[in-house]
Amino acid sequence: MIEPPRKSGDVGEEKILTNPVRLGGRLKLARQTRGLTLKALALAADCSESLLSKIENGKASPSLPMLHRLVGVLGTNIGWMFEEADGEEGIVFRSGTRPLIGLDPLRRGEGISLERIIPYSQGHLLQCNIHHIEAGGQSAGPIQHVGEEVGYVLAGEVELMVGERTFRLSPGDSFVFNSELPHWYRNVGAERASIFWVNTPATF
Repeated sequence: MIEPPRKSGDVGEEKILTNPVRLGGRLKLARQTRGLTLKALALAADCSESLLSKIENGKASPSLPMLHRLVGVLGTNIGWMFEEADGEEGIVFRSGTRPLIGLDPLRRGEGISLERIIPYSQGHLLQCNIHHIEAGGQSAGPIQHVGEEVGYVLAGEVELMVGERTFRLSPGDSFVFNSELPHWYRNVGAERASIFWVNTPATF
């Protein structure tokens, strides 16, 4: 019997590990640029005004589903929230130099890290990461957003849920789906799993 994913919510979910001050500052800038009050953004993104204030001040970190809701309301991109620099476009990104986005340890594993294949830029139509999932790790969600996604399992055993369907994937398996369908995944093997994951438009 397949165990369903945990219900999405803002309490008890994994939090994003990054520079909280930088993330909060960018979130505040995006909000102010669009002329939204804290209350208006919190209401539209279905989160508390007090928590949003703490996030903007670098005193708290949002869950991944919350961040998806916030950037959706703000009309921006999660990738922009994470970039450490807004430098000129690059072409080659050497092994060992690509930025990583990490998630806090999960209840049933060491969690997930996203290795950026394409550093975020307003000029890119595609977004590409390698999702590294430790044994027992799983994504937050299910989540939904605009776009299309394709993936290729590089290593490990993964369970992918899309809409009402659940799939068991092994190295060499690939997938594609409409991002508006609820989706979620987890490592069901005994070792680290890795998925080469591409989506458009860039949303993370």
